[in-house]
Amino acid sequence: MKEEQQGRLLQVIGGFYYVEAADTVYECKARGILRQQGISPVAGDRVTVTVSENGKGVVEGVLPRRNVLVRPPVANLDCLAIVVSLTQPRPHLLLVDKMIALAEHHDIEPIVIVTKTDLDAEPFPIDVYRNAGFSVFSTTVSDPTSVASLKEYLRGKATAFTGNSGVGKSTLLNLLDPSLMRETGEISQKLGRGRHTTRSAVLIPLLDGGYWVDTPGFSSLDTERVAVLDKESVGNCFREFDEYATQCRFTGCSHVSEPDCAVRNAVERGAIAGSRYDSYVAMYKEAQKRKQW
Repeated sequence: MKEEQQGRLLQVIGGFYYVEAADTVYECKARGILRQQGISPVAGDRVTVTVSENGKGVVEGVLPRRNVLVRPPVANLDCLAIVVSLTQPRPHLLLVDKMIALAEHHDIEPIVIVTKTDLDAEPFPIDVYRNAGFSVFSTTVSDPTSVASLKEYLRGKATAFTGNSGVGKSTLLNLLDPSLMRETGEISQKLGRGRHTTRSAVLIPLLDGGYWVDTPGFSSLDTERVAVLDKESVGNCFREFDEYATQCRFTGCSHVSEPDCAVRNAVERGAIAGSRYDSYVAMYKEAQKRKQW
């Protein structure tokens, strides 16, 4: 008799669904009714499966999602780790803020990880982001203990890492879990593929608990293309605006040019960082142009 159980979808490849349930990875097909209902399971989904005696499974249903991204297709992310380096390449604050806004819009907790902090370079404005309510971690390859607090923070979470090429994402992941590449290889074999040959998202279980969400091509520049918000949504993605936005003179204030804007007043007083406000204005004006077209 087949027993229904719950699991987590690790990856989708060519109509096959690889589900982790009860410490086992099952190769599954999806029940046809899901397609009829317009439901497309994606990596990260929590699903119900039935497993036959030969070890093959069937995805019976998809449990309610906390969030879902279209590109890359992945659901139920707990955390978006935005990785920036002090140099080579230098941090681009507008891009960082766009990634944070993308995460906020999808109910994913954004964090900022600063790498190469042992190099001689202009410091990253850590206080700007901490004062805005975000967790910021500083790491360096020369000190493996520098990731201790980050590792504890990520424990039990499903985390995707985004950042431009060269910021040190691979080095960071190896510091977080020295066996990660070995584990990635083992999962790759279980999923019937070679390493680095897939363009789909895949969840890699970490030894300390949680998942690294491997999203090939998920660089900041790629992600910027999907961080497209309408102008009414942009302000809701800057959490430090919240306590001031209700104090503006006009309902629906854009915080760009209206008089008696409490948000702009907070910027002038230094209660909101000027760099964050500048990013907001840039994103708002970009959204305005998209709407015109």
